[in-house]
Amino acid sequence: MPPDAVHVVAAVIANSAGHVLISRRHAGAHQGGLWEFPGGKVERGETAPEALRRELREELGLVARRLRPLIQIDHQYPGRRVYLDVWRVSRWEGRPRGREGQPLRWEPPEALKQADFPAANWPIIQAARLPPLYVITPDPAVDDRWRDRLEPALDAGVRLLQYRSLSPPDEAHVRAVIEICHRRLCRVLVNAAPDVAARLGADGAHLKSERLQGFSRRSLPEKFIVGASCHTAEELSRAERAGADFAVLGPVRASASHPTAAPLGWAAFAALAARARLPVYALGGLEPADAAQAWSAGAQGLAMIRGIWSAPEGVAAVRRLLSAS
Repeated sequence: MPPDAVHVVAAVIANSAGHVLISRRHAGAHQGGLWEFPGGKVERGETAPEALRRELREELGLVARRLRPLIQIDHQYPGRRVYLDVWRVSRWEGRPRGREGQPLRWEPPEALKQADFPAANWPIIQAARLPPLYVITPDPAVDDRWRDRLEPALDAGVRLLQYRSLSPPDEAHVRAVIEICHRRLCRVLVNAAPDVAARLGADGAHLKSERLQGFSRRSLPEKFIVGASCHTAEELSRAERAGADFAVLGPVRASASHPTAAPLGWAAFAALAARARLPVYALGGLEPADAAQAWSAGAQGLAMIRGIWSAPEGVAAVRRLLSAS
């Protein structure tokens, strides 16, 4: 954390319907009157989890039972620098109420962008909208065995999928995959030009690093999701400028899908993710069992190809990952 920043913890709390709890800042506070994710300042001698548990108890009357890192944001306001240390709270006790008189509201993740938040909160909104797992298909022309595992993976809880093809995709097959995914509430991004992804009925586009270089601004409306493949700090900055909703960063380990790329390792991944202004998935030689390490390194979660499609227990491991997230 930067030494001159105010260390603030915040919680993304979702109920059984998937709606996220937000509260309104008091009028006299910094950024007063705006909505925020519950939390507050870390006091001297506290760890971030200790501070968050205290704040949720004092502000909302909640006892946090299970929490994990979600995203960290370093933001400079005029005359004030804040380091937002955000955690996802997936299990708690109590009924939330504004114990300090602050209004509370449960919002669907897709509606969070419509509320008035401080500027530093926008990457948190993106993180709250995204699942902990981003599944990528192998190129169908090279390996089509994943088709037999698609529906079991969706039934296990996969909710974000990238259709990846190294050659122009078979549009009929892409549409069929999208239909199967939509029936199970899974959103699909197509690794193609944004206009192609939209025409195919996808939920968005994934921009490989070469394609990302051609974009200086967002090319799809807000209802679509835009992902970007990145390998360096420069590419992460370019993804942010291009209006991407998230980035995939790697390879963290040696990967068959990127055989010539030097692995980053977790330390380098964490350093790059800490500088990013958007959620970042970890990619490259990873399996569902790596989720906890990825979260600790600042990742939104895991992006996987062979970790689900080729591993003997891939689908079962995905189910365990999602139940623990």
